[in-house]
Amino acid sequence: MNDVDRKILAELQQDGRLTITELAERVGLSVSPCHRRLRALEHSGAIAGYRADLDAHALGLTFEALIFVTMHAADRNTVDAFEQAVAAVPHVLQAQRLFGDPDYLLRVITRDLPAFQRLYDDRLATLPGVQRLSSTLVMKSVVENRPLPL
Repeated sequence: MNDVDRKILAELQQDGRLTITELAERVGLSVSPCHRRLRALEHSGAIAGYRADLDAHALGLTFEALIFVTMHAADRNTVDAFEQAVAAVPHVLQAQRLFGDPDYLLRVITRDLPAFQRLYDDRLATLPGVQRLSSTLVMKSVVENRPLPL
């Protein structure tokens, strides 16, 4: 990856709806070479996909929490079962496995406190291998959806 590829990625992180003509102009290439580089970045996996950036509050999703998960065991079967099950919960925006204790950090979003309580009690507390959940509420997001540093 060279500087031109990084410029392409930076521009697309700012506006993923750029036409190939607009992108080429911004990075100082003609359309054909820019298109080839874009396809190469997609095929290499550097560009994983394209999507709209939605406003959770505008959609009524106003309650966000971070949940720390401690597992009762760390064997492969337990970890795999937990990770597959948590990936199937749509309200889990992020799930990260951590070193040390706790074992996982989940970022979840719901409409309100009662919806969060139902999610917590009915889905998250019953995930395979969970020993303990501990949650904290998000007061406000200070940095969110920041482009990756290139």
